[in-house]
Amino acid sequence: MEFIDYYKILGIEKNATADDIKKAYRKLARKLHPDLNPNDKEANKKFQQVNEANEVLSDPEKRKKYDQYGKDWQHAEQFEQQKSQRANQPGYDQQFQGDTDNDFSSFFESMFGASGRSSQTKFRGQDYNAELKLSLADILTSHPQTFTINGKNIRITIPAGVENGQVIRLKGYGAPGVNNGPTGDLYITFTVAAHPVFKRLANDLYTTVTIDLYTALLGGETILETLTGKVKLKVNPETQNGTKIKLKGKGVPVYKKEGESGDLYVTYEIKLPTQLTEKQKELFTELSKLQ
Repeated sequence: MEFIDYYKILGIEKNATADDIKKAYRKLARKLHPDLNPNDKEANKKFQQVNEANEVLSDPEKRKKYDQYGKDWQHAEQFEQQKSQRANQPGYDQQFQGDTDNDFSSFFESMFGASGRSSQTKFRGQDYNAELKLSLADILTSHPQTFTINGKNIRITIPAGVENGQVIRLKGYGAPGVNNGPTGDLYITFTVAAHPVFKRLANDLYTTVTIDLYTALLGGETILETLTGKVKLKVNPETQNGTKIKLKGKGVPVYKKEGESGDLYVTYEIKLPTQLTEKQKELFTELSKLQ
């Protein structure tokens, strides 16, 4: 197996901090993302390498094994087990005298398939991690989406109502196993971007609608542009600033519960008139006297 320098792939030093790793990964992932390089096979390949490097180096345990055992880091536990078992065998001290953790690769060869012998020990393939960015509008309906992982096009159905940070597992879409061992899995993290108008809390949405003073006092209607189209809102006479109304079922769908959705809460914000004319000032003065 060819050694892959994960530090070099991310462009960081071996003493890089967790924040350094995160910043380097995000910068490269944005630059190499398949959506921005749809026909660039080399960029897609590098994107997968960056994901793989981040998956290992961002995990303290995996990083420790990688730093110690290099290209064979995934088999570190098996190595330690085999080494412990062989330590009690006759002739072990003579056979492996001088072996250290640094020559793990040669020891690994002697244990699992040197001199043309093929090992019968099966090892599970590495898991992959991927991030899928979505907008708030994307999660209102279940829909299929295709993306590329390690050179493979994978088509999944994104369920309506997924949460920001939610992770799903696709079994068997990770790295191939060793010696016909089981394939690893693919873990997809959904990142739902914040919306400039609507705030999401669980399955409910919240927003603010501005109405003028006259509509607030006399009543009327206003139009709200929702994620699924325009809605006409009724404003009752003498509506107070901060009044909240509920639009039932106009929130985010409940995850994997077809037909169920949260609600949309609208808060009225009254905008006072400015630059009044003399006539308007007179009328407001008359109104104040009536109070």
